[in-house]
Formats: sequence, C-alpha cells, structure tokens
Amino acid sequence: MELKQTIEKRMSIRSFTNEQVNELDLKEMVRRAGLAPTLNNSQPWKFIAITNKSKLKEMAEIVISKLSDLPLKFDDAGKKRHLTKIEWYSTFFENAPSLIVLTMKPHETDLDKSVNLSHDKIIQLRNYPDLQSAGAAVQNILLSAVDLGYGACWLSGPMIAKEELQNYLKIELPWHLISFVAIGKPFGYPNRPSKKGIDEIFTLIR
Repeated sequence: MELKQTIEKRMSIRSFTNEQVNELDLKEMVRRAGLAPTLNNSQPWKFIAITNKSKLKEMAEIVISKLSDLPLKFDDAGKKRHLTKIEWYSTFFENAPSLIVLTMKPHETDLDKSVNLSHDKIIQLRNYPDLQSAGAAVQNILLSAVDLGYGACWLSGPMIAKEELQNYLKIELPWHLISFVAIGKPFGYPNRPSKKGIDEIFTLIR
C-alpha cells in the first residue's frame, strides 16, 4: 500500500474480529516502530506483545479498579454514566486479538553531562523528546497495522494505572510504561471523523 493511502486509511479501530494477528506481522510492526527517530539514536525502548486473553482481561480489571478510586465531579447517576464510558475507552483492549505495550528507559543526553540540572528538568526544557520519540514509534505501528491489513488504536487511558500495570507486567526500573496499541482485524469501520482542512492548520513564513 502506498504511504499516502495508508495515512488516509488509518483510523482508530476499537472493535475487532476474533481473527488472530500473525506473530510475524507483530514482529514486523515492532521492527518498523524501532526505526523511529530517537535522541542520539539511543533507541531506549522495548516492546511487549500480548495475545493471552486472560492476561488482557486481568489488565483491564486493574485499570477499572484504579478508575473506580478516582474522585469524580458528578452525582451518583452522572458518575456511573461517565465512568462507564471512560472504562470502556480505557479497557476495550481486552477484546483485541493483540496488544503491543511500549516501554522506555531514560536516556542521558550530552546536555545532562554539561549543565548542572536534573535529567527531569532537562527533558522538560527540551519539551519531552523521549515522549516525542514514543509518539513517532507508535505512529509507525499504527500505519504498519493498516499496511499489513489490520486495524489499531493508540491508548493512553490505561496509563491511569501505570504503576499497577508495571507491577503486573514485571516492568522494572529504569524501564517504565508509556502506552498501549490494540491491534486486530477491524469488526467494521466507524464513521470517519472530520479533520481540519489544510488552510486551517498550515502557516508558511517566508
């Protein structure tokens, strides 16, 4: 598939058939994710693919438990309605044939060695280049999923239970959890959301 077609076809897919994702396809998606740019070519990431339905269900339960502990700003009826919506968007990955988990570790830059500032402060000043790299890797997975005949969705909602999920997956420091990508064969396609036109998002400074 041509790149333009792949980009234009990509949508956030949240409903999947029961068809499994080929293991070689999962490896190829991760291989392409690993080609994304990183600081000093540090490639400070590892990817975990999960296809075990019991584990995905247990991970979803961890997220639901964490969400239920949050103090929400609604009355009882409103809380239940909003929480149900939030829970679904944060846990639909349990029904996906495959889940790719992105983990990363901090990378010491040349600036870390040159100035008397903490690593966290330097990363903040540079506008979180590690997370920018993570976004590039995830986009490679999303586009590769489309290219290989699948659908996918990038999830940040489950990170509300980041610490608990790290413990469950035995992710130990200095590694930490970044995001999930649910992958499978689409069970139909949702209505494509409208996107802003080029004149609304583009400025040229000559």
